[in-house]
Formats: sequence, C-alpha cells, structure tokens
Amino acid sequence: MKTHRSIIERSEKNPILTRKDVPYPVATVHNAGIVKHNDRYIMLFRSHLLNGRSIIGRADSEDGFSFTVHAKPFLLPSTDNAFAEYEAFGVEDLRICPVDGEYLLTYSAYSRHGVRIALARTRDFKTVERIALITQADFRNVVIFPEKFGGRYVRLDRPHSELSPWSVWISYSPDLVHWGDSRVIMKPVAYHWDEMKIGPGAPPFKTDRGWLHIYHGVFKTMSGTVYRLGAALHDLDDPAKIIGVSDQWILAPEDPWEVNGYVPNVVFTCGTVPEDDGTVKIYWGGADTVMCAGTAHIDDLVQLCLTKKRPPM
Repeated sequence: MKTHRSIIERSEKNPILTRKDVPYPVATVHNAGIVKHNDRYIMLFRSHLLNGRSIIGRADSEDGFSFTVHAKPFLLPSTDNAFAEYEAFGVEDLRICPVDGEYLLTYSAYSRHGVRIALARTRDFKTVERIALITQADFRNVVIFPEKFGGRYVRLDRPHSELSPWSVWISYSPDLVHWGDSRVIMKPVAYHWDEMKIGPGAPPFKTDRGWLHIYHGVFKTMSGTVYRLGAALHDLDDPAKIIGVSDQWILAPEDPWEVNGYVPNVVFTCGTVPEDDGTVKIYWGGADTVMCAGTAHIDDLVQLCLTKKRPPM
C-alpha cells in the first residue's frame, strides 16, 4: 500500500481550471461538485464575482482533466421565489449526489440570516428545479448517499457549534424535505491533523468494503488554518456506523496554487468520480482560487481506513 505522501497522484495538468478559463468576469474557480454523466464529466464550480459574492458555473470534459467552461453561469442566487431571501448573498460549494436516476444538488445559501443548505435537482444539467431549504442556519457541507436505507434518504452534514468542535452528523428523510433522527457520528481528535473541525467533502461512493467518504479536516497553526483531506469508511447497510477513519491525511496543501491564494493552505473537495478500473478521480479547490485533480486507487483508500485507523469519536 502507498504512503500518505503518494496515495493521491496529482494531475500534471493542475490547476485544471482557473479564472482565466471562464468567459465571464470572476475572481476565483474552486470547490466544485463533479459527476460523470453520459460519459462526460460535469463540473459545477464555485466562483467569486468581483463583488465578492459567489455563483456556480459549469464546465465539461471528455477525460476528466481538460475542461471547457460554458458561456453563462449554471446557478445564480434566486431572485423571484421563496429562495431569494436566503440566497441573497450567494450560492456556494455545490455537491452533486446521484440518486434514483437524477442528480440532487446541495449547496450553501448565504444571506443576512446566516448560511443554510438548499436542495435542487436536475436530470440533464440544463434545467434545475429548486426543492427546499433543508436546514436552518448554521449548516454547511451536506452530501446525500446515492441509495436509500430502509426507504429513507440519508445525508451527512456539519452544523455549527461553539460548544463542541465542528463534527459530522447524519440525518434521515422520507421525502428530501423533512429531515430528522439526527445524531453525531464523527468528531475531530485533539492535537490531530483535523482537530479544529471536520466536515463532509464529496458524496460517499460504494465499495466492496463500505461507503467511502472523502472529508476535510482543519488544523489551526500559529500562522492560520490548514485544510487537508481524509478518508472514512461507512458500513454498507448502516451508514451511521463508521468502520474506520484514516488516522493520517490523504492530501495536504503542497503545490504553490494550494499554499498561496485567496485562502492560503487549503485543499477542499466537493466531488469524486469512481472509475471502472478501480481508481477514483478526486477534485479539490486549491487555496479557494483554482481547481485541481488527482487519481487514487480505491483499494488503497479503503485499506487506509481499515489498517491505519483512529476511532470516529
């Protein structure tokens, strides 16, 4: 098995997308949801506009590394329905969750009331239907499992709390609108690479040994915070049960565009694409400024969760 220094092989094309690739004025390109749809890779990326607020753009690729950006943004803050009040300050960090033949889109909606999670759906990435605002403030990083469990949808999320380190919770829903039975299932570890806070990253994907979830963890240093990526393995039948969490990170800021940028020392994922050859493409925002990609062997990540693991809480 590879060490944590090489478990993810960075693409030679990194950064794979920058603001220079976008045909409309933006300051950044980062934190993108990714999915493979009709043999094409669809990237829904976040960009800061020149007023500092965020929108979601779309880029397509044949190989998962060379992307072409569409002429117009994919998702703008709503202005004409019940979502408008809660998206007034921007839409951010979208995840693409394939469920029941469609794609559920979860994203952060910012407003003067704080940040909550909005849910939308699409089948073709041409039309988008907003479904509901599925949390109150302050929630971030909601990802939905690709399958139902006991007839219910299941999600991972990260509510904000000053009483306990930011942790990963699980919630259930019969209809995507009403969520409950919530409980914490994974917490940071003191004086560990993710001790300050953790949060869901990319939507989990199925392996022979469990649901593999790439998450982010944050460590506070004397010169600021460092965002890294880790891996956790959830039980196939009961996703609230975590089989193992890798004790070591799988990706850390190293390249210049990850160490320096809008927010220095950040690698942050919102999307992965598992491939038929046993590899997975992992995508991350570098320093909240550019998009990057890399490839890992799924078995390597699974074994890391099984053999070099720490307790989930």
